[in-house]
Amino acid sequence: MTEKATFAGGCFWCMVKPFDQFDGIEQVVSGYIGGHIENPTYEQVKSGTTGHMEAVEITFQPDIFPYEQLLDIFWQQIDPTDNEGQFQDRGSSYRAAIFVHNDQQRALAEKTKQDLDASGRFDKPVVTEIMDAVPFYRAEEYHQDFYKKNAEHYKKDREESGRDAFLSNAWEKVDA
Repeated sequence: MTEKATFAGGCFWCMVKPFDQFDGIEQVVSGYIGGHIENPTYEQVKSGTTGHMEAVEITFQPDIFPYEQLLDIFWQQIDPTDNEGQFQDRGSSYRAAIFVHNDQQRALAEKTKQDLDASGRFDKPVVTEIMDAVPFYRAEEYHQDFYKKNAEHYKKDREESGRDAFLSNAWEKVDA
């Protein structure tokens, strides 16, 4: 049995690799979610006019890799206090969000958000949205597995984005 999990975390190139390395994860697809047109292109989404966010849709086996573990990975890939984009990628298409596929996912996502907010790890409130899943549209093929197909470009883009520096600092802090 498999389930879907869908996370927006800024640039989808940076959201594939963290999930794409565990037993129980069958597939991680880059795509678009949350907008008002069908089958948007990268250029349309990037323009900020469609309402879509760059996201990853993960097909996973919950008996091998539970949803809670996916949430743990997700939170450690983003700045949950920023609702204007992620790192160098600014604008509505780069916002972070959790798209839930059922009531159990919603309950777990809400709990982890509340726990993170209460932890004191961040100086500002956790503002990442939790929304019902809506149609997900697969991105163009050149975006799929970008970290594998274009390793040098991926590495350079990730370094320049400020993502790794922020995450290293945020997650090295000791919980209160």
